[in-house]
Amino acid sequence: MIHGLGERLQLQRMNMKLTQKEVAITIGVSPSVLSNYENGERVPSIENLMALAGLYRCSTDYLLGISKTENIQLDTSMLDTEQKRLLQYFLHSLKSVSN
Repeated sequence: MIHGLGERLQLQRMNMKLTQKEVAITIGVSPSVLSNYENGERVPSIENLMALAGLYRCSTDYLLGISKTENIQLDTSMLDTEQKRLLQYFLHSLKSVSN
């Protein structure tokens, strides 16, 4: 078993306000299988782990406990250079406020 995986899966699901049934349907497993993941009784396959990370918008490294941060990736491909610069400025200002 992977220490803390179940707790991180459950926390991410609850943060997104999703039920086990909703997540299970989305990734193509039964609710009991998802429950087993969250209770630490089963380990998701690589495919299911990737699907869960995609659904929860976090990295597989975070779910596995390799990384302590969620590392949420933002798709900025639709932004022009100026918009990217403004977004970067905004994110840096948020970081300054939280410190």
